[in-house]
Amino acid sequence: MTLGTRLFTWFKGHPVGSDEAGNRYFVERRPIAGRRTRRWVIYAGGVDASAVPPEWHAWLHYTTDAPLAVTARRPWQKPHLANLTGTGAGYRPPGHDYSGGTRAAATGDYEAWTPGS
Repeated sequence: MTLGTRLFTWFKGHPVGSDEAGNRYFVERRPIAGRRTRRWVIYAGGVDASAVPPEWHAWLHYTTDAPLAVTARRPWQKPHLANLTGTGAGYRPPGHDYSGGTRAAATGDYEAWTPGS
């Protein structure tokens, strides 16, 4: 967080809550008449917008007036994970250079298309 963000949050922000990742969410103390109340997040780690869970994402983007309850999750829903692209835990398909650069041999069931056939 920069000094400007810290001062803005201290003078104009009112805390609304936090999530399980430690991100803190704020709303404007004195909203300006005729405009939407500002909402913002202070990230626990580095700035990574994918670290915001869906409950708070909906609130930040004015989809809901209050954050959605975490207890309303369905049994088939997975817990929120930030985007892992570019990290060691990111997805690497078979044959990727970091995974050894080799992939399974072709099975021979592919027929190339030729015009007129």
